Amino acid sequence: MSVTLTGQDRPELQKIIEEMVDSGFVGVSLRVHDERGEWAGSAGVRELGTAAEPPINGHVRIGSNTKTFIATVVLQLVAEGEIGLDTPVTDYLPEFGLDERITVRMLLQHTSGVFNFTGEYFEDGTFVPGIPSTTAGKEWVDNRFTTYGPEELVRLALSKPARFEPGTDWSYSNTNYVLARLLIEKVTGRPVAEEMRRLILGPLGLSGTIQPTTETDIPEPHAHAYYRYEKDGQSQTVDVTRHNPSWISSGGDMISTTQDLHTFISALCGGKLLPAELLAEMRTPESKAGYGLGVFVQQAPGGGTVITHNGGAAGHAALMYSTPDGSTTLTAALNYVDDAALSMGVAFQQATQRLVQEVFGGGRAGSADAAEPAQQTG
Repeated sequence: MSVTLTGQDRPELQKIIEEMVDSGFVGVSLRVHDERGEWAGSAGVRELGTAAEPPINGHVRIGSNTKTFIATVVLQLVAEGEIGLDTPVTDYLPEFGLDERITVRMLLQHTSGVFNFTGEYFEDGTFVPGIPSTTAGKEWVDNRFTTYGPEELVRLALSKPARFEPGTDWSYSNTNYVLARLLIEKVTGRPVAEEMRRLILGPLGLSGTIQPTTETDIPEPHAHAYYRYEKDGQSQTVDVTRHNPSWISSGGDMISTTQDLHTFISALCGGKLLPAELLAEMRTPESKAGYGLGVFVQQAPGGGTVITHNGGAAGHAALMYSTPDGSTTLTAALNYVDDAALSMGVAFQQATQRLVQEVFGGGRAGSADAAEPAQQTG
């Protein structure tokens, strides 16, 4: 199903999302804004065993796209003089005994070296577990309504060895963004959701975007999310649309829609949320992974740059891409069957490459780098 909101019909986009469903996704909703107008379409189903397609602008758990929202709030507080970007985090959060070399910038850029509380993957293929996350199989399913406090997640991470000396390397860690959440709350004296409404959701009119803490429900309309695990040699598939998102906290707990994600990333890149100098800081990538402050900065397949963050966990995922001026955007909501083996990871990366190629590369041959390592939870 597609809706041409303005401009021309886009059969090539509809074909890609239908092929994504053929590759194993349960459902896909896509929204594109570019020089040809605005187009939105969906394919697959919103719920296994039914025929209804995913809603064109349904709610979805956006996973690590949350990080871009959190980073934007931190930078807005930098602009207000409440936070120093290169100030040691321990100056604000002394209770954790953080390495004094870790700055606010390092949190936002994943260069702090702090252990990832959802588990760490190492270059030699080993995995060091953290809390029961979606890499944990049945253990995550059994614990999916458990409440975790953000301080609890940070303390668990800090009980593990640091991955590297602060500022010497890059490694994706959800812990960085839980610390950023606690930083926001400490300096403002208000819950992060309140600051999010004050600084982003209210000004942009993002009525479909929510930052929950322990709330298990997702507003209608929405597609359903699934998780598969092994029990007694049998594969079990469970509807995990409802779960307590405190297990991921500000590493990936937000809910949004493709329309709201478009509005947000377009406004952010268009300079409506941050002063020019802080937007430039946000979009200055470190060398290893091309990560700025809450966004990946990538070469577009047709030349130029794309600003992006993707996120996925527990059977929902969201894509968010924009040109640096905010004029062309691609946002998507996916629902799928997640599992501890992350078996949709390759299909996720291949699909995003195709979509980015079509929208930002004019459909020409070639590929774009996927915006996030396949194994990342959040």
